[in-house]
Amino acid sequence: MCSSDLIQQAGLGDIDQKVRTGQRLSLEDGIRLYETPHLAAVGLMAHRVRTQKHGRKTYFNINQHVNYTNICIYSCKFCAFAAKEGEARGYLMTPDVVEQKVREQLHRPVTEVHMVAGIHPTMGYDYYLDVVRAAKRGRPDIHVKAFTMVEIEHILNISGKSEDEVFADLRAAGLGSCPGGGAEVLVDRVHKAVFREKMGPDRWLAAARKVQKHGFKMNATMLYGHIERIDERVTHLMRLREVQDECGGFMAFIPLAFWPYHTDLENFGHVTTGHLDLRSIAVARLMLDNFPHIKAYWIMLTQESAQTALSFGANDI
Repeated sequence: MCSSDLIQQAGLGDIDQKVRTGQRLSLEDGIRLYETPHLAAVGLMAHRVRTQKHGRKTYFNINQHVNYTNICIYSCKFCAFAAKEGEARGYLMTPDVVEQKVREQLHRPVTEVHMVAGIHPTMGYDYYLDVVRAAKRGRPDIHVKAFTMVEIEHILNISGKSEDEVFADLRAAGLGSCPGGGAEVLVDRVHKAVFREKMGPDRWLAAARKVQKHGFKMNATMLYGHIERIDERVTHLMRLREVQDECGGFMAFIPLAFWPYHTDLENFGHVTTGHLDLRSIAVARLMLDNFPHIKAYWIMLTQESAQTALSFGANDI
């Protein structure tokens, strides 16, 4: 059976025709792609798009994480990382410690340092600039990818400066790009239920627009597999697609599989399946027609699932 026959038998021929002719998929199309039992057909369409964009190439970098504090003013139900000030497991790195962490990996061919953290209640504006400078001191050729949109909004709020001045300061300190965390699911219902205290969908998207309009590239994520519905996942993708149409600064989309253990949602009771992981990557590749890259985040998926995802639309690992 050829791939076209498989897609037709799955009842997805109309969606396949849209994909082949470059028509944008709708909310209803995205829901069908999530709901169809024919995962292989969805994967075939996504893989075709992946190969049209990138051939057999797969992209990666050698990445070091330095999460400078886990102390956070927010209490998100999905989070197992955050601590409150005064808790024994709470920590805050000085800029010197950040520099030391980067220097400790000089024997490895690291190309990027990824720095995100909690929203600390007392650290001032200069601290955020100093941790970026510290990473660059530790390894001057390193690309610094730092600060979720939650952190960016916080930095803007405490700076006492204009938006233009803040982004100029971040660039001068050595910031290269921003990661895509903190979006979770860009739907008000999920925000109110799971991360009410933190910025909501509109504010996250507004911060992403500011970052991109000031010349920084960034990624985008979606945390899936908790309380969100299928239509909310697709809505999330469509909202990202709209901002990409407007600003064009998203590099990669990264579906993040929710891990419930040690969170307030632990009793919710399940982890994602391999089928859902592969489907989330494939649907993203089909819906996000204006995103250059879809990432299979192997640390969450396992190496084996991430390798399989390279045939389900992912081209970045």
